[in-house]
Amino acid sequence: MNRPGNRVVAGVSGSLGSLTALHRAASEARATGAALWAVLAWEPPGGDIPHRGGVCPAPRTAWRSMAVDRLADALDTAFGSAGPGVPVEPLVVYGKPGTVLLEVADRPEDLLVVGAGARGPLRRALWPSVSRYCLARACCPVLAVPPSPLHRALDAVHRRNTWKLPLTTEGLAGRR
Repeated sequence: MNRPGNRVVAGVSGSLGSLTALHRAASEARATGAALWAVLAWEPPGGDIPHRGGVCPAPRTAWRSMAVDRLADALDTAFGSAGPGVPVEPLVVYGKPGTVLLEVADRPEDLLVVGAGARGPLRRALWPSVSRYCLARACCPVLAVPPSPLHRALDAVHRRNTWKLPLTTEGLAGRR
């Protein structure tokens, strides 16, 4: 069953894409008898720049606590009280997401699962892709999970709400 060193490491941010990847990671862990490591990387708001002169421990503790809560919420959202059906090791680590994931998934027998995300040219220019970073540098296999088809539908609804466009219900109810 669960052999030492047999791990599936999933990057978790709480986004829909990371929840989809977390589900896939749990499926891979069940199929291989591996333990699931759910990893959330965190940094202070605004990055490290405000804290280079010295980190004040009180805000840092609060931010870490918020990261722990965010990982717990993501696991609860993804699996509910039933859990994923495999042993889970939740891990909250200070650092940049790509770097942290590669530090955790550091064995050739690991499997790293990340959300591929919906990427356009503007997003790619403004926000670096964690999945691309991991794919280029990992020492273990990496599974980049595409977004759920529901993700596109939710994005469309969000855009309509943002632009205050009317929402139509066509296609939501089955035809009779």
